[in-house]
Amino acid sequence: MKYANIRRLMMAVVQDQDLDLALHTLKEMDVPAIHMVSSGGFLGRRNATLVVGLPDDQEETVIKALSKSCHQRVEYLAIPLEGSPLPLPSPIPITVGGATIFTLPVDRFEEF
Repeated sequence: MKYANIRRLMMAVVQDQDLDLALHTLKEMDVPAIHMVSSGGFLGRRNATLVVGLPDDQEETVIKALSKSCHQRVEYLAIPLEGSPLPLPSPIPITVGGATIFTLPVDRFEEF
């Protein structure tokens, strides 16, 4: 059993643009990850949820690796101007990206 000491379940929501680099980074660290397509958040954009099983001592290392591979970026959201006779959108800068990470304790792990 290669992964017998799994004690943490990490779920990392990353932007679609960062997915390949995040998966490559985890693979280089020999950290298995399950990738699920997801969407939501403020902009309702497509993103990815990575599910990762970890031993206790790898949690901080994986968080640091994901922080290097998942970057924040500025995108512009067109908001119509209120009270304008023409529907002229006003671009508003929005910071998106990075990663949202949840870590939960694992009471039981089985591999068969």
